[in-house]
Amino acid sequence: MKYSFYLLLLTLVLLSACDATDDNVFIPLEETYFPPITGNSWETTDPATLGWDAQKVTELQLFLEQNETRAFIVLVDGKIVIENYWNTNLQGNPFTADSNWYWASAGKSLTACLIGIAQEEGNLNINDKTSDYLGTGWTSMPANKEDLISIKNQLSFTTGIDYNVPELDGTTPACFNYLTDAGDQWYYHNGTYTLLHRVLENATGVTNNQFTNTAIKDKIGMDGSWLSTNGLNEMYFSTARSAARFGLLNLNSGFWDGTTVLGDTAYFNAMTNTSQSINESYGYLWWLNGKDSVVFPGSTASIASSVTPSGPADMVSALGKNGQFIDVIPSLGMVVIRMGDTSAQEPVPILFHNEMWEKLMALME
Repeated sequence: MKYSFYLLLLTLVLLSACDATDDNVFIPLEETYFPPITGNSWETTDPATLGWDAQKVTELQLFLEQNETRAFIVLVDGKIVIENYWNTNLQGNPFTADSNWYWASAGKSLTACLIGIAQEEGNLNINDKTSDYLGTGWTSMPANKEDLISIKNQLSFTTGIDYNVPELDGTTPACFNYLTDAGDQWYYHNGTYTLLHRVLENATGVTNNQFTNTAIKDKIGMDGSWLSTNGLNEMYFSTARSAARFGLLNLNSGFWDGTTVLGDTAYFNAMTNTSQSINESYGYLWWLNGKDSVVFPGSTASIASSVTPSGPADMVSALGKNGQFIDVIPSLGMVVIRMGDTSAQEPVPILFHNEMWEKLMALME
């Protein structure tokens, strides 16, 4: 497999990583702070008051800077504990708190929340056939096989569509051929995900950006927007603080300072727990840590490892190419944001994410 080298390293090396259930970690306070939805004010907490090792904080920051990081934020109970910006933005200027950056596949988790809100508002049901929203013939499959595919299959990467195609990001019917029945296989297939945006637009009657704005962005004070990067597929761009707001929303199970954003508890729980029986480390477009096995992008092989062995067992993550990370850790009351580039050419930089968490856990010991 294309990523077998990384899978082998994970199997042989990362299984010896620190125990994510270590009791010697910070336990958050009961109160959660929410920054105002307008303006730039955001309360902070000094790492020293949490007992964090100052030298190890510096070591983490140096590691991140040297590995092409643009933005790094750690929230605890909603307050900023660490916030750093390095290197340059997309225009070649110094990267700052006002700089926009792409989420890559971390935006999938934003889409998962939007689908849940659309269902809560009665615009769709995730058990509906995808063809109810895209029309018949959105694939090249026989009609009876196409009709097996539901929105839930798209959310959980279990469409059964053939991944042995030249362009996994393609969204035309020619890109979607039958391989197996929906539900019988897990594969990280970008094209089937991308069509969820079209499902949303057809279900809600508004553009993807319009629905994102009213459903989430305006309610929690995010900036950013979906932009087409190749004429077909949309990717979310925002500041790091907006990504942190999204992480904080999910830390609080879809609620923001008394405002209901995603109030369907059953959907939220399903989204952030194992969604199918093939890859127990995957929910609805969220990666789940602390499981016994995982199937990574580019592979169908299940390996005996969690997604991030060095990280907390209850962590759920929005992970994207080149190291776009939105990590949510309920047991620590923590949200971690990382934006930037990496030298790894993986859809998800697995090893880099694990090394980052090794250093994060060390500073909290």
